[in-house]
Amino acid sequence: MKQRVQPRTLFICLSLLCLLAVWLSLALGPVSLPLFDTLRAGLRLLGLPIAADGLQQAEMILGQIRLPRTLLGLAVMQGLFRNPLADPGLVGVAAGAAMGAAVAIVGGAWFGGMPEAFAPYLLSFCAFVGGLGVTALVYRLGRRDGQTNVATMLLAGVAMTALGGAAVGLFSYLADDAILRTLTFWNLGSLNGASYERLWPLLLVAAGVAAWLPRRAKALNALLLGESEARHLGVDVERLKRELVFCTALGVGAAVAAAGLIGFIGLVVPHLVRLLAGPDHRVVLPASLLAGGVLMLFADLAARLLLAPAELPIGIVTAFIGAPFFLVLLIRGRS
Repeated sequence: MKQRVQPRTLFICLSLLCLLAVWLSLALGPVSLPLFDTLRAGLRLLGLPIAADGLQQAEMILGQIRLPRTLLGLAVMQGLFRNPLADPGLVGVAAGAAMGAAVAIVGGAWFGGMPEAFAPYLLSFCAFVGGLGVTALVYRLGRRDGQTNVATMLLAGVAMTALGGAAVGLFSYLADDAILRTLTFWNLGSLNGASYERLWPLLLVAAGVAAWLPRRAKALNALLLGESEARHLGVDVERLKRELVFCTALGVGAAVAAAGLIGFIGLVVPHLVRLLAGPDHRVVLPASLLAGGVLMLFADLAARLLLAPAELPIGIVTAFIGAPFFLVLLIRGRS
């Protein structure tokens, strides 16, 4: 048998990597700050009595621009589908969020926009509602005779993803050049629009999901054996499926609403953790939370620095990382 990384070692390494990623994300960018000044300015923002000599610019950049962006970057379908190649987009939540965002971007421009007080929340709200609505429809299509057929859900999710892509394509065709650029940039994902108004709702959702999912780790472990075996072990499989689908729609919908479509994170991170530590969801779920934040922050750092002062959409960076990884998984699966 392959030697697995001990959970304690894995969590220590991921925690150190996460701290490093946060530090570099706050320090580096088109205007780079000395690492020591970044640390001092960060401590001042936390309220610690640090001398303010020469830190005014660093405090302004960290507090107004990079701190909300970094927190946004930190903000479990594989257990449900029992497939290491599964991804949250399979249930259509990303496609639904994309349709909702397209309605907000294009429709808002057509009708003269929203009142200024609601403007920061319009795009996030429409994307969130679109993601939840499509997921609810996919779940309803997968229900039959009081049971949830996962294969039917998967096929319905693929169909809704195609429909969502067609709808976004239609809105792109109808949009003018300025709106088309906004829509295209959002569909490729970015943390560039990070603000405290968008951040706090996402943090609340992320905290709730992160607190709830580990409580279902044992049930997910039982589900790996098969639905019949899980039922014999006392797991309410149908209720577990409902909870997982809703929780995934809530978490992914909120993240997509805040940062746009950023692909491959939900595929690469949990599978990498599985390769390192095994399939135990008591380890996979919290480790994926840390590893996902680390990957997002390093991808955002690359998006900011590769073509500075211009900025790449994060979706391009994660696609260059995730697509080869996906091909490796397919090759390993064939062998």
